[in-house]
Amino acid sequence: MTVFGIDLGTTYSCVAYMGDANRPTVVRNIDDSDTTPSVVYFESPQNTVVGVVAKDALKFDAKRVKTRIKRDMGHPVTYEYWGRNYTPEEISAEILRKLAADTAINTGEAVNDVVITVPAYFGINEREATKKAGELAGLNVIDIVSEPIAAAISYGSLTSSADRSLLVFDLGGGTFDTTVISMHDGNILTVCTDGDHDLGGADWDDELSLYLLDEFRRQHPDVSDPAGDEQIVEEVRLEAENAKRKLSTTTKQNVRIIHEGRTATVELTREKFEELTHTLLTRALEITRRTVETAKSKGVNSFDDVLLVGGSTKMPAVKQRLTEEFGFEPQLFDPDLAVAKGAAIYAFEETYRRMVAQGGQQAQQADQLAKQAGLSEAQQQAMRKRIIRTVASRSFGVVIYDEAQQRDFVDHLVHANDQLPAERTEEYYTLEDNQVAVKVRVMEQSGAQESPEPANNREIIHGNIAIPPRKPRGWPIEVTFHLDGSGLLKVAALERETGKRLDLTVQTS
Repeated sequence: MTVFGIDLGTTYSCVAYMGDANRPTVVRNIDDSDTTPSVVYFESPQNTVVGVVAKDALKFDAKRVKTRIKRDMGHPVTYEYWGRNYTPEEISAEILRKLAADTAINTGEAVNDVVITVPAYFGINEREATKKAGELAGLNVIDIVSEPIAAAISYGSLTSSADRSLLVFDLGGGTFDTTVISMHDGNILTVCTDGDHDLGGADWDDELSLYLLDEFRRQHPDVSDPAGDEQIVEEVRLEAENAKRKLSTTTKQNVRIIHEGRTATVELTREKFEELTHTLLTRALEITRRTVETAKSKGVNSFDDVLLVGGSTKMPAVKQRLTEEFGFEPQLFDPDLAVAKGAAIYAFEETYRRMVAQGGQQAQQADQLAKQAGLSEAQQQAMRKRIIRTVASRSFGVVIYDEAQQRDFVDHLVHANDQLPAERTEEYYTLEDNQVAVKVRVMEQSGAQESPEPANNREIIHGNIAIPPRKPRGWPIEVTFHLDGSGLLKVAALERETGKRLDLTVQTS
C-alpha cells in the first residue's frame, strides 16, 4: 500500500516514502546514496545503464550518454542511440525504472503508486510528459505535484501549525522556481510563483567549463582546441561540477585538464567562480524580485522564513546575495532531499484521503494505514481537512483578431498567479457577414512573462462552434474559462440564440 514520492530532477533524482513515526524516509539506492544521477547510458542495443555508472561513461563514451533530459520534457525532440530514436519521456522512463528497481531492492516492496514532482513553472506539455514517463516505466502516477509545494509540505511537517508566510527559493540542477506560500491552520496556500526551467546548477557548470577550456588554450596555444573533442568537453564539465561543489566549502580548488598529452593546471578561487557566474545568479534574483512584488500586490509584505531548496542553493553566493539585495535571512532547508520528502508526505496524505472518501473497506484500510504510521485521531482529522491550494503557473487565453492592426493576438482570460479556482467570461464577435463558424484556439503562455504575441504562447486545444445562418458580422460568442484547483481547464463557447455550445477540456497539471 506504500505510495512513493519521486523528485525527478534534472541532474539528480531521489525517492522517499512515509516510514515509522509519521516521518518521511529517503530510500538509498544500490550505490548507498540518497540521490541518483539523472544520467542514462545506452551501452548497447540491449542494455541501458542509469546513475553513477552512466555518469562515469561520460569520460569514455559521451556520445551514448544523455544528461539533463528534464529540460526537454514536453518538447518534440528525439535522440538517436543504436539506430533507434528515443523521446524525452522514454529516456526519463529509464531513470524512473532505475529508481523503482533500487527502491524495491532496499525496501522489499514493489513500487507501483507514485507521486512525481515537477517545477512549479512547468506547463501542460511538460507535466503531461512527466506523467507519461511514469506510465512508460510501469508506474501508476496518482498525482503530479509542484516542487515548492512539496518543499513547503516537508517544512510544515517539521514545524508547528502556527501561521507563516514562506518564500521558497528552489534552485536545482536544471530548473529554478521562486514561490510564496502562506501556511494557515495547517493548510498550504500558494500566493504566487515564477521561474525559469532553463536555469539551474548545470548552467553554472557550463560557465565554469568554458573558463577552464579557455585557460587550457591560453596555457597551450600550440595544440588543437580541446573544445573540438566531445570526450574532453564532457570530462571538463565533470571536473567543473566537482570543483563547484568543493568551492561551497573551500575558497580555492585546483583543476587539471589533459589534452593531447599536455596538462593545464588551473587554480580556481571561489571569488573567480562567483565572478564567472554572476549573471546567472542575477537572473534568479530578478525572478525573485518579480515574485516578491507580486506577493506584495496580494498582501504579503514579509516572510517568516526564506527556504533554500535544491542542491545549487549550497553555493555561498546564493545566501549572500539574497541577504544583500533583499535583507533576507535565508536558511538551507534539506536542499537535496526536501522535495522528495514532501512528495512522500503528499503521497501518503492523498492516498489516505482518497481511501476515506471511498468509504467501506477502503476507509477501514485507511484507518489501519494511519495507525501503522503512528497518527493520532486528531492528526487524522487534521489530515482529512488539510487544504492545499495553488495558483495558475501560466496564463491561458484565446486567439482573437485585431482589425485595426490586422493581425492575431492572444487575449488571456486566466492570468499567471490567479488563485485557483479561477473563472472569467468574455464576449467576442464574428468578423464576416454570413460567417458559418468560429474557431476557438486555446493558448497557454510559453514565455517567461505573459505576452499577447501568438509566438510567445502555444496552442493546447481547439474546436469550432457553428454560427446560425445569415447572421451579420459582429455576431456575439460568449467564451468562459474555468481553471479549477486540480489544474483542469474547462473552456465553454456559447452561441446564445441557438444555445449551441463548444466544450473543451484539458488537464493543465
